[in-house]
Amino acid sequence: MSTVGIVTGAGRGMGFECARRVAAFVDTLLLVDRDEELLSTAAGSLAGERHTRLEPFVLDVTDRAGLARLAGRAGELGTLRAVAHAAGISPTMADWRSIFTVDLMATAQLAEALRPLATVGTASVYFASMAPLLDPSVPEPAVLAVLDDPLHEQFLDRLRDAIGPAVENAGVAYAWAKRGVHRFVQQEAVRLGPVGARVCSVSPGMIDTPQGRQEAATHPSMDAMIVRTPLGRRGRAEEVAAVAAFALSADAGFLTGTDLLVDGGICAAVRAGAGWVATSP
Repeated sequence: MSTVGIVTGAGRGMGFECARRVAAFVDTLLLVDRDEELLSTAAGSLAGERHTRLEPFVLDVTDRAGLARLAGRAGELGTLRAVAHAAGISPTMADWRSIFTVDLMATAQLAEALRPLATVGTASVYFASMAPLLDPSVPEPAVLAVLDDPLHEQFLDRLRDAIGPAVENAGVAYAWAKRGVHRFVQQEAVRLGPVGARVCSVSPGMIDTPQGRQEAATHPSMDAMIVRTPLGRRGRAEEVAAVAAFALSADAGFLTGTDLLVDGGICAAVRAGAGWVATSP
């Protein structure tokens, strides 16, 4: 039967690079983005490289009805083989409620919509972030219990009550939302395992993408993170996509329920309390 791939946020950056990789091992690739112009450009670029059938699908990932249509279309096209969910927003792009809605709740909603299509060989990667991994504190169980239920109809209000007013800071909200993605993937791996499907998260560090550059322009202090990164530079979108592609590949057939950190070593340096200055090669 024909195999199908789905890549969200496919219009640019890491999503586009994931689409380039996933197109190599599926028969039909659904390119998902809310920006129709970006999506059309991306599809045109990829069409010149691959024989895979490309199908643009304009969608805001927070639209549950739209996610249902996406799942329906994937089911019509064949067997779901690979999903790379790269769509998301960062702290400078929205308020705390929008960050949770896009980065965590939409992730859970996409997984819910696609779950009936999962079968032996289906693999998914959901994009998270290194942000929560830089926080050494251990969250209270009561807070995690709320975080672990992103589909609850009162999720945002419950989370605000559990974490407190600090969560209204966009940076704090972003770290909590991505922590939620890490935990959701662990739970989803348990749900999907019995049908032979896999799921992982990928946590990029400081990556040179349009979104990453926007964050850096707003927060000049991020330059200090580059200085402390053992590899001494920002990552490239294609480097993150290569890790995601491995997780989706048949070679990673026993990999599920875990996070893949692609950060150039910054988390290791921070945890070790490294005070040295990395230099670029």
